[in-house]
Amino acid sequence: MAATPSQKETPNSTPPATGPTLLTYLLLIGVIVLFTIYKADIAPRKTTSWLEVEKDMLPKKAIAKIEVINNEEADIYIKEAFADTPPFNEEMKPGKSKAVMPGPQYTLTIGSVETFERKLEEAQKGTPLDQQIDVVYVKRENWLSKILVWLFPLLLFLLFWRYLLRAGAGGAGGTSIFSFGKSKAMLFDKGRKSKITFADVAGLEEASMEVKEVVDFLRSPEAFTKLGAKIPKGVILVGPPGTGKTLLAKAMAGEAQVPFFSMSGSEFVEMFVGVGASRVRDLFKQAKDKAPCIIFIDEIDSIGQSRGMNTIYSGSNDERESTLNQLLTEMDGFETNSGVIVLAATNRADLLDPALLRPGRFDRHIYLELPNIREREEIFKVHLRPLKTDDTLDVAFLAAQTPGFSGADIANVCNEAALIAARRKRESINRQDFMDALDRIVAGLERKSRIIAPEEKKIIAYHEAGHALVSWLLKHVDPLIKVSIIPRGKALGAAWYLPEERQLKSATAFTEHLSAMLAGRAAEEITFGEITSGALDDLEKATKEAYMMVAYYGFDKKIGNISFYDSTGQQDTRLSKPYSEETGKMIDAEVIKLLNEAYLKAKELLSRHQEQLIKLAELLLQKEVVFKEDLEAILGKRLTPARETPVAGVL
Repeated sequence: MAATPSQKETPNSTPPATGPTLLTYLLLIGVIVLFTIYKADIAPRKTTSWLEVEKDMLPKKAIAKIEVINNEEADIYIKEAFADTPPFNEEMKPGKSKAVMPGPQYTLTIGSVETFERKLEEAQKGTPLDQQIDVVYVKRENWLSKILVWLFPLLLFLLFWRYLLRAGAGGAGGTSIFSFGKSKAMLFDKGRKSKITFADVAGLEEASMEVKEVVDFLRSPEAFTKLGAKIPKGVILVGPPGTGKTLLAKAMAGEAQVPFFSMSGSEFVEMFVGVGASRVRDLFKQAKDKAPCIIFIDEIDSIGQSRGMNTIYSGSNDERESTLNQLLTEMDGFETNSGVIVLAATNRADLLDPALLRPGRFDRHIYLELPNIREREEIFKVHLRPLKTDDTLDVAFLAAQTPGFSGADIANVCNEAALIAARRKRESINRQDFMDALDRIVAGLERKSRIIAPEEKKIIAYHEAGHALVSWLLKHVDPLIKVSIIPRGKALGAAWYLPEERQLKSATAFTEHLSAMLAGRAAEEITFGEITSGALDDLEKATKEAYMMVAYYGFDKKIGNISFYDSTGQQDTRLSKPYSEETGKMIDAEVIKLLNEAYLKAKELLSRHQEQLIKLAELLLQKEVVFKEDLEAILGKRLTPARETPVAGVL
């Protein structure tokens, strides 16, 4: 699949939260006013000490009265006759004021009433009783602080509750405790559409036609209903990763003239029980309100797995099962669900529950395959639109160089080529930039700085020469176009093969391919008399392929025409293998026999052509990279030349 550079899509989002309510403002203003009034009632006064009272105020008989407040502090009132007498004038007539300020003018922290009374009594000894200072005890309550004690927590609670309600009212995707059951689907509607259209989709004409038909049905259903046809309830897109399932859905959202809900399957399930089923109900409720419309569920296998698969080990009910049950009911239950089409995408259709795939739920299955050479050419054209390329760039050549590439892989190639050209300060992207990008993606980043000992480099050269020689001599093996001993990624060497785009592969092709994969180790043994660990990747791939030949494809005469391959994906959850222990021993024995025969065949070929092996290895040590022309100069013309399309095999 292909698309123009991604543009930001703006789905319907949660409405912006409103500001504080009028009640909140009134409460805040009221608190401020009350505090201001309270502060205004309190006259300004100076804090003093008992020493000043005893030395300055009592001898001058300036104190009119003392009020003991709450048995904690004493307010001291000065007689008006001392309004002009220092230092009392500063408190009674502050600044340049002519009027006498009302008392109290001083405040004194008394500690305890008994101590204060004793000190005052001692200070007034000998003073006539009628001339002694009046002491008044006052119980004064701070009513504002009491109001705030219960009003402030209430205010905080009201604000917190309002926040919860506001977040809960956000609908889809809300973050409050009230929105767990709400659907998180993004809505693409009028004025808020995907920028991708069917013009940005290339290489999938059949799938595009199927999807366009659903869009046409929603736009003008009369053309179909007049013949008695019914709109499909569900369409599922199945294909390998990167083939454009999600992109096709985005194009459908951009083309559709009806509301389009988009959601990932994993967004249904949370840690809380029942949330998934609730979100399914909410999603379909929104969809029914906007019918006709389309619901797109990406990666539906995350909730649509066969029921019981996940409970084999846990032994308990699974939240995904209840979500799937609700989805099955909504798609085709007792209640009619007209005007809502469910579009889903997955690359693991073998894991889906059979009840989900039956007609009446997903009536139409669209299978997306990896693009062929013509489709890859169309995909390249779409991805090359925004790039500034050289005029000599051949799109057909690029398509031929990328067999087995998906649309996502091709997009990655174009982007890597642009990055390489920019790194080299070029004005445009040329063919060599694309070839280097292919090498980078297929075999990894070139690591010329990696230090390799001369002895190891020689072993690597003979290893890769062994692969090249056997691949060149066996006519059913994809021929080579390039061999390199420059480290790339984790590999110490790499060989670029020329795979043909075939649908079938013979048993001879499999066995010869095994010999080519094991030829690197065989070359090490013939040349150096011992083997190394460099053949790990070759052994892994050869072993897997041998087991496929015996257990899946029925190529082994002793096992017979039996296949233990399970296309439903149920085998992954079984506790036992689908064959007996005796059959398992036979499979292991036949695989070992198959690999030994392939290894011996590779050794026999290399022994007969040891002179060419040495020449090729020495050339690799000299040039580090050997191309097809160099191979032909040493090994001669190959009997079955193939289209030059590189896929790397690594050491």
